[in-house]
Amino acid sequence: MKKEALAMVKSNPRKNDPRRDQPTDEAHQDEFVFGRHAVEEALREGSNKTINKLFVQKDLNSDPVRVIVEKAKKQKILVSQVPKVKLDLLTDGGNHQGVMVAMAPYAYATIDELFAHAEGHDPFFLILDNLEDPQNLGSILRTADAVGVDGIIIPKHRAVGLTSTVAKVSTGAIEHVPVARVTNLAQTIKTLKERGLWIFGTAMDGQDFRQWNAKGKVALVIGNEGKGISPGLAKLMDATLTIPMVGHVQSLNASVAAGILMYQGFTSRGGK
Repeated sequence: MKKEALAMVKSNPRKNDPRRDQPTDEAHQDEFVFGRHAVEEALREGSNKTINKLFVQKDLNSDPVRVIVEKAKKQKILVSQVPKVKLDLLTDGGNHQGVMVAMAPYAYATIDELFAHAEGHDPFFLILDNLEDPQNLGSILRTADAVGVDGIIIPKHRAVGLTSTVAKVSTGAIEHVPVARVTNLAQTIKTLKERGLWIFGTAMDGQDFRQWNAKGKVALVIGNEGKGISPGLAKLMDATLTIPMVGHVQSLNASVAAGILMYQGFTSRGGK
């Protein structure tokens, strides 16, 4: 699943530099390819599945740069105009020539590839609504592999992606559970419904998860660590589940809650 390295790739430089911008969805633990020829090659070989964003130096309007920007836009890759000092910092003073792409360390699957992964049986997918902690995503991947989840769907923006930290925590599961990254989770859920899936989410007033019948084509939605499932997605749920608790703490870590629900789904589906 890990893509081949390209020329002039650098991992996130100056990781602990206090001057660096706070991590965002555009550059957190990405691999950077910079310099015009290297960026052109990356755009030629890659796509918006593997390239997160093209960074272009502000006020740089040469013909080669315009060609690079046009190609990126044609491939529906986000383009960000940034000051030269940011490119200098992210490339650790490298000869970036005003352009750089941030590439995902691991390749993502498509929704169709998730269905192909489930060929021969009813699919069981996991949808993560703006999960932010790479430790949680890594743990969820590990459990998903253990219970036979056919694929995970995450949003492209404002959420953690497939990073080296996620890979380490997953202890190899990242190589076996395909992950699709989509621009619009709501539209993706509607598409899944059109393809016959029942969508289950979590809610305080939901059905006791121990009575959940997860047989058939299903997808389970796990919400953000602090906010839960966003209101827009909550309206699209076919049913909701809750995990009863009798202690003083009335919420669980996202990866723990996901693990409990995934194992119930696994058991309900006959352990297959």
